[in-house]
Amino acid sequence: MNAYLILDLSINDFGSFSEYIEKIPEFIQKHDGRYIVQGVEPEIMEGDWIPERVVVIEFPSKQKAKDFLADPAAQTLFDIRHKSTTSKLILVEGCL
Repeated sequence: MNAYLILDLSINDFGSFSEYIEKIPEFIQKHDGRYIVQGVEPEIMEGDWIPERVVVIEFPSKQKAKDFLADPAAQTLFDIRHKSTTSKLILVEGCL
C-alpha cells in the first residue's frame, strides 16, 4: 500500500535551504519515492491551518518512507531542512 510523507514548511533561510532542494531528490528516488506536490503555496479552503508551502512525496510503502527518513547519507540534508525551515511532517498510508 502506498504511503505519503506530507510536509508543511515555512522557509526561514532560503540560501541554506537551496542545498536541500538541490540534493534531496536523489534520496527520494533512491527509496522509490516521487513528488506528488513539490513546494507549492496552498490555497486555504477552510479551517485555521495556514501552511506556507506543502510537499507530498509518495512511496510504495510506509517502510520505504521510513527508510528514506532514516537514510544515514541524507541526515546532513535533513539537518539543513531543520535549521533553515520551520516544518511539520506526517506519514500516512493511502487507501488503495
